[in-house]
Amino acid sequence: MKSSIVKRSLVIAGRKTSVSLEDEFWKDLTKIAALREMTRSKLVTKINSARQHGNLSSAIRLFVLDFYRNQPSEQEKRSRRRKHHHGPDGSKAKATASV
Repeated sequence: MKSSIVKRSLVIAGRKTSVSLEDEFWKDLTKIAALREMTRSKLVTKINSARQHGNLSSAIRLFVLDFYRNQPSEQEKRSRRRKHHHGPDGSKAKATASV
């Protein structure tokens, strides 16, 4: 699968700059910004201020990669649901009536 590089202009800390990223990274960056209830420019400003070295495009790619690496896997989600519906020993939790 070939992903095309897309160059976009952003305002970062009050300055206009251009960033080139694969379209998939732009899409994921936009989704992450929406989840955090911020604009894409605001998120990129935060990424830019936190980067230690390298260029901004690389920092954004690493940020997106790290975001998804830290998401629970489907297996972890299923395991959490089972623990929620079962007791600590694996038995089904009993419903108790309250008076």
